[in-house]
Amino acid sequence: MAEAPSVPGGFAPRADGRGAEQLRPVSFQNHIAPHATGSTLIEWGNTRVICGVTVEETVPRWMKEQNVAGGWITAEYAMLPYSTLQRKQRDSTRGRIDGRSQEIQRLIGRAMRASIDLEKLGSRTIWVDCDVLQADGGTRTAAITGAYVALSLAVRKLMAEGKLSQSPMQHAVAAVSVGIVAKQALLDLCYVEDAAAEVDLNLVMNSAGEFIELQGSGEEATFSETQLAELLRLGKAGIQGLLAAQQGALAV
Repeated sequence: MAEAPSVPGGFAPRADGRGAEQLRPVSFQNHIAPHATGSTLIEWGNTRVICGVTVEETVPRWMKEQNVAGGWITAEYAMLPYSTLQRKQRDSTRGRIDGRSQEIQRLIGRAMRASIDLEKLGSRTIWVDCDVLQADGGTRTAAITGAYVALSLAVRKLMAEGKLSQSPMQHAVAAVSVGIVAKQALLDLCYVEDAAAEVDLNLVMNSAGEFIELQGSGEEATFSETQLAELLRLGKAGIQGLLAAQQGALAV
């Protein structure tokens, strides 16, 4: 299990004792799902998400019809009924995926496709399933960060089985939340902080320092360019800590 290093900071401690620039503890338990091609349980503070990858030796119909070369990556995301204080109804019982889950699974898919050369993947589809066991803020960022580890493990297995001659993996991808709470910029919001945030931003980046996605909004508030720059600074520092934790998890 690999621990994410703290991001140093000189701010007043938060409710959980962290500084404003400090990540919650992050660890990975790989191969948590033996039937998956690659899997990990990411534990990020009190948020826990199982990320599992399976592979189908085919591509979506639209790729065949449009003669698109290579493979595809798609994702599904769900919060289990007991992941929150009040039971969350399963999407299957409602007969539809709620808007939030749909948005997050599309985000996970985009993030994972940015981490891989789809042409080198060959004519196959990779499914990334992220299931939230316990939610305490940052479930989408935990899902993305854990999904990259599970995807990397799956690619290793495909190569070991001779199904891939070279790795299609490109730059590592991680995600983190930042926000403004009580007029203070904070890294990695837990649920209590997220609920009270005046500004909330999710940052997805790769190990080349490139942005994949920014999701930011004022919650009944506005924010200045200076505040945005500070949030990005915090987020980029946090991403570096997460990338180091991913490397540690994949080194064992």
